Amino acid sequence: MRPTDTGITVRLAQSADEIVAAQRLRYDVFVRELGGDGPLVDHAAGLERDAFDPHVDHLLAIDRNTDAVVGVYRLLTDQGARDAGRFYSESEFDLSPLRASGRRLLELGRSCLHKDYRGGMALLALWQGVARYVQAREIELLFGVASFHGTALAAIREPLSLLHHRHLAPEPLRVVSRDQPALDILPEDRIDRRRAMLGVPPLIKAYLRLGGFVGQGVYVDHAFNTIDVCLIVDTARLSEQQKTHLARERV
Repeated sequence: MRPTDTGITVRLAQSADEIVAAQRLRYDVFVRELGGDGPLVDHAAGLERDAFDPHVDHLLAIDRNTDAVVGVYRLLTDQGARDAGRFYSESEFDLSPLRASGRRLLELGRSCLHKDYRGGMALLALWQGVARYVQAREIELLFGVASFHGTALAAIREPLSLLHHRHLAPEPLRVVSRDQPALDILPEDRIDRRRAMLGVPPLIKAYLRLGGFVGQGVYVDHAFNTIDVCLIVDTARLSEQQKTHLARERV
């Protein structure tokens, strides 16, 4: 049986040891697999961590058969951002439109899955956990950076052009990159839509299926070896079917 076919429990971390387990998985994915680094990364212990970790809720996907942490999400509320001094993605994107909205915000970040659990139920399980968290706290706007691997803009020109033409956030919610606000965008009639969507990472597709939007431009994160877009989901736009689907308790 593939690990992705086993039962998954999703809940918030309840101890320092569980947070360490999340940071260890993040190290495996973001550092070992993707070549990322950072000032607080502990290479000796194999932990990917930063200054925001004490101010977030760590959402864990746990394999019920092994008790292993196989997926994580980091959730930063308005209060957590005040305690931390800012939202994580604020160094990459100007979040003024979201802050000016006066609505309850939740930043999603550091999403990753163990390689043996990709392509199965674990990502859906994490999203269902996020949905329950959102409902319990009456969150109105979800946002966060999602990444393309690598730092070569030319290699993802077509997917970025498709996102710009089909999924650009409306003006009142349109955050703008602090790094690359203007891109070399292909005209829409020159985009092969199927090929372009194949080049969009699964996490970004998950946001788009929820009716998510992208901000303007991208941020090239050389430390993490990624090109980041900012995704925004307005929970008021979610259909009842989407809310029910995401919030199912059983996975």
